[in-house]
Amino acid sequence: MTAKKPTVIELFAGAGGMAIGLEKAGFETKLLVEIDKNCVSTLKKNRPKWNVVEGDIQKIDFKGMKADVVTGGFPCQAFSHAGNKLGFEDTRGTLFYEFARAVKEIRPKIFLAENVEAILRNQNGKTIETIMDVLSSFGYYVQYEILNALNYGVAQKRKRVIFIGTKKGIKFQYPKPSDKIVTLAESLKDVPKSIGEKYSDEKVKLLKYVPPGGSWVNMPVDVQKKYMGKSFYSTGGRRGMGRRISWDEPCLTLTCSPGQKMTERCHPEEVRPFTVREYARIQSFPDTWEFVGSMSSQYRQIGNAVPVNLATAVAKEVYKSIMNPESVAQILVQSRIKHFT
Repeated sequence: MTAKKPTVIELFAGAGGMAIGLEKAGFETKLLVEIDKNCVSTLKKNRPKWNVVEGDIQKIDFKGMKADVVTGGFPCQAFSHAGNKLGFEDTRGTLFYEFARAVKEIRPKIFLAENVEAILRNQNGKTIETIMDVLSSFGYYVQYEILNALNYGVAQKRKRVIFIGTKKGIKFQYPKPSDKIVTLAESLKDVPKSIGEKYSDEKVKLLKYVPPGGSWVNMPVDVQKKYMGKSFYSTGGRRGMGRRISWDEPCLTLTCSPGQKMTERCHPEEVRPFTVREYARIQSFPDTWEFVGSMSSQYRQIGNAVPVNLATAVAKEVYKSIMNPESVAQILVQSRIKHFT
């Protein structure tokens, strides 16, 4: 008899990076909620049997729904701080509130949330304090860690905050980093051809001066001034400009648009941005995963996604927490020992 798979409800599902990871770890997807129509089309095209709901999460009632896991990368929004600490109701109007509401109404065994590293510094730390206070108030043990995707089989330097909330009696351990760092060359080996943005002829002339692993600083000074414009005379925050990635290193964090001057991600050999399929490979999406929509939409879907291999590594630990009764028994024994000593 086949064991029943643990179930998951995902909010802000995007193009499916987290969903694929959960699927690979052994979860059954019960519901995915997403407002972007192209993301919805991407999910439905690749997994026709998934229950994908397109719409505003504020209009969805989660009462009565059941799932072992609730997950979602809620967008980081500032809270209006009226006092020293905010309660759940005071975060209304934010997408964090909607994620918290889903957790409160579904009551999963574990919840998993992902966000950018900058959320820890938002409003001088008040945002993260509020998030932890609200989620803990539902009876969960809440923790978070910064994980870098390059330590989990992703050819990309991409740090993300991973929140985990567990019910009493459930133990969770973050995945251990891998000793193997995947390079861009390994990631893009035999990558399928696809559509991709192009640089203007003028930009091609300027970026030709940049070697793999270099940036605008490798250009002749007169070319630097032409490429950088007013930014040439500013200080700080410029090393992402005119960047060409090297074959023997992971890529820098992918953005939603591959040709922006401030966050350049130039191909190591050809003077061009990475193609859509190269973007997908760097985010560790399988080649069989198709993206629906315009080229700019496809880049945005991939750039916003949780890297699949990072999602898989975290999801496997979540799976262990739910399915391994020994860990729960061990916690109970340890708690009894602690109580009587």
